Amino acid sequence: TFQELYQDTNRLAHGLRSLGIGKGDVVGIFMPMVPETVVAALACSKIGAIYVPIFSGFAAAAVASRLQDCEAKLLITADGFLRRGKTVPMKETADEAVRMSPSVKHVIVYPRLGMQIPWAGGRDIAWREFVEGARKEFQTERTFAEDPFMIIYTSGTTGRPKGTVHVHCGFPIKAAQDMAHCFDLRKDDTMFWLTDLGWMMGPWEIIGCLLLGGRMLLYDGAIDYPAPDRLWQLVERHRVSVLGISPTAIRALMRTGEEWVRKHDLSSLRILGSTGEPWNPEPWFWYFRNVGGGRCPIINYSGGTEISGGIVGCSPIQPLKPCSFASPIPGMDADVVDGQGRSVRGEVGELVIRKPWPGMTRGFWKDPQKYLDTYWSRFPAVWVHGDWVSVDKDGMWFIHGRSDDTIKVSGKRVGPAEVESALVSHPSVSEAAAIGVPHDLKGEEVVCFVVLQIGSSPSDPLREELKDHVTGRLGKALRPEEVKFIDELPKTRNAKIMRRVLRGRYLGESDLGDLSSMENPAALEAIDRAI
Repeated sequence: TFQELYQDTNRLAHGLRSLGIGKGDVVGIFMPMVPETVVAALACSKIGAIYVPIFSGFAAAAVASRLQDCEAKLLITADGFLRRGKTVPMKETADEAVRMSPSVKHVIVYPRLGMQIPWAGGRDIAWREFVEGARKEFQTERTFAEDPFMIIYTSGTTGRPKGTVHVHCGFPIKAAQDMAHCFDLRKDDTMFWLTDLGWMMGPWEIIGCLLLGGRMLLYDGAIDYPAPDRLWQLVERHRVSVLGISPTAIRALMRTGEEWVRKHDLSSLRILGSTGEPWNPEPWFWYFRNVGGGRCPIINYSGGTEISGGIVGCSPIQPLKPCSFASPIPGMDADVVDGQGRSVRGEVGELVIRKPWPGMTRGFWKDPQKYLDTYWSRFPAVWVHGDWVSVDKDGMWFIHGRSDDTIKVSGKRVGPAEVESALVSHPSVSEAAAIGVPHDLKGEEVVCFVVLQIGSSPSDPLREELKDHVTGRLGKALRPEEVKFIDELPKTRNAKIMRRVLRGRYLGESDLGDLSSMENPAALEAIDRAI
């Protein structure tokens, strides 16, 4: 309940204060999807400390790189958690990370599984003993609007993670505003967003739900284990009304068949959310018809870690068009521009923001020049987000992919999402990823990796059929040079396809960049088998 959350937060706040943690100190939170993770985040905010969400599936080096960069004084972690029937240890990972992070003086450990773990006397602190007997009331530390609230690191799909700084009157305001305007979250709603509390959508869900008085469902397992209908069981059992998921996850669930969805009563659903990447029409309609029963709007939502939420989105009172966004979100002065920074419509251009907004990151932690170079170096006083977008004749917005993923063949520019959409429209294809690789004459050529539907088998005739299928949709100039059949695509935990990993592996590069956010390291072997 809200009262239990309030009291648990106050108890932990007293404990943190007793360790000397105070305003402006940095605390890393490396925890699974449990209520105590929410308590830890709120307790840090309550005492004015800066909290750093850390993805629960990271290896020690990735945890350490974040602790080192932000110079955290304290790490809050757990003994471990279960995923797909197996124990995922966290304390051992945390120990190794702390050995590489001299700034960390204490480690608080929550007993998620109650298992035997290594213990460092004088440094490690047991959660339950730590908060037991602490007072249920705590005087919240006064902070200024621009005081740092959180440092959250980018997921690393495009290289080295960057620590984005958010402030007390920034991120919380933007999260709650977006959740109200786009998702119509109410006090009687239960939200379930498929994410990890260490990624941006985790704090977004925590803050937005609590400020609007809604309920949130936390789940630390896989959505298709022990059976393909695990997600639909959760929606039915907990009467979820607002469900958030990525297009990639829907494509994966489509492979198992719609009969798994039909086994469950999903009548509690009111709003279907989506974020993380562009849609293809087939999975969009599958989500709309089979999960929402044709009655729930799909709220497409896109922004970023640096935004505190969305740039463009939808709302229940705006028209829907498959795969699109209805408009910029209230407060976001978004535009589409060409290479000279001029506004364009009816063609693909760069997504930019022309005016500041409350949730805008105040910069990269300890790297202000990188922040300026990343967003502010292209056009004067204009934020360049790094997405290719377009606005059609009806005023609907479409995202075509990251501008750094763009493929340019003989002067013709295409986003990977367009090629992938063409492939997924073939009945044999479940998922697809497209990359551009160097070509002596054309500049780049298109190479595709394809996960087939259950029941379809790789073959040379199917390979040629898929090339023809893309050619029929996009034209001869964009015909794929190669189609590779693959068992699984490399993805982050929040289901983003790591195309740079596919490209680097395909080209034989030894340095693939930061892989700490990869959910399925076995995909590297799958790539090697495919090529």
